[in-house]
Amino acid sequence: MKIKNEFENQISDSRRLAFFLSLAGGFQDAYSYICRGNVFANAQTGNIVLLSGHLISGQFIKAIHYIFPILAFLSGIYLTEWIQYLYKKNRILHWRQIILFFEIVAMVFVGCLPSSMNVLANIILSFSCAMQVSSFKKFRGITFATTMCIGNMRNATEFLAQYHIYSQKESIYKSLHYYGAIAIFSLGSSLGFIFSKLLGLISIWIAALFLFIGFILMLIKE
Repeated sequence: MKIKNEFENQISDSRRLAFFLSLAGGFQDAYSYICRGNVFANAQTGNIVLLSGHLISGQFIKAIHYIFPILAFLSGIYLTEWIQYLYKKNRILHWRQIILFFEIVAMVFVGCLPSSMNVLANIILSFSCAMQVSSFKKFRGITFATTMCIGNMRNATEFLAQYHIYSQKESIYKSLHYYGAIAIFSLGSSLGFIFSKLLGLISIWIAALFLFIGFILMLIKE
């Protein structure tokens, strides 16, 4: 119980942290698509569709570009569970801070990779994204994703409908949170599009900066 109390007031579920994680999530998707061969680092649904299309068309070499990020995404979720298990009682850093630190290092490394190594870059980005989505699931009691939008869109609209049907103030509060998360993700994607065009491969370092700010925020006690 003592170790739990050391982190109970941590900012790991705050809106400020969610803001920077969502910016990074949107940025990564735009970056991987524009700079790394039209592959989505976060949206694995799109990768599965493209993988299936290339397999059906007999374009097996192109299919490889999509199967590796999918496998990396699954591996990232699996490893995150182990990190949580092994470091949940760590007295120095919260296990989620370890995840963020790994993501930052991964993105800095990806920015150093040439375009000839896009497959490796997408593997690392998908792995990193999976760790984020698996680690940061809830902010201020509201569950939402910082690396994708489809679940947030569904929840936002469901709560909006519930507000209109039942006039529940809590429902509109939650709905606005989800729509806000979508807007921030979209802002991150827009920044990713702009800076990917301007800076090229190293633009992913901007997403790393967003995560670094999140890492610093997690050192603050609320």
